[in-house]
Amino acid sequence: MRRALRVFVALLAVSLGWSAWQARQALADFPGILSAYSAKEYCSCRFVMGFDPAYCRAYVKQWLPLSLLEESSEQRRVTAEGLGRRNQAAWQGVREGCRLLP
Repeated sequence: MRRALRVFVALLAVSLGWSAWQARQALADFPGILSAYSAKEYCSCRFVMGFDPAYCRAYVKQWLPLSLLEESSEQRRVTAEGLGRRNQAAWQGVREGCRLLP
C-alpha cells in the first residue's frame, strides 16, 4: 500500500510539473496582468465614467490584493502595483479614454 501511494504521489508531481512547464509563459505573464488590468479599469472608471474613488476601488478589487493603487487627479493618471509589477494608465481624451503607459 505504501509503495502504491509513493508511485501515485510521484506521478502526480510529474504531472503537475509537466502542466506548469506547458503553461510557463502564461504563468510568467500573470503578475503583470493584475496591475495592468487594475490601472486601466480604475482609470476608465474614474476619468471616463466619472464615478467616485470608493466605487472604483471596489470595482477593480481582485482576490489577490494590490500593494499600491493611487490616482493623480490633476494628471488623470493611475498607478497600480501588485505581485511586484507596476503599471500606469492615463486618460487620453474623450474619444480615446484611458490607455496603459509604456
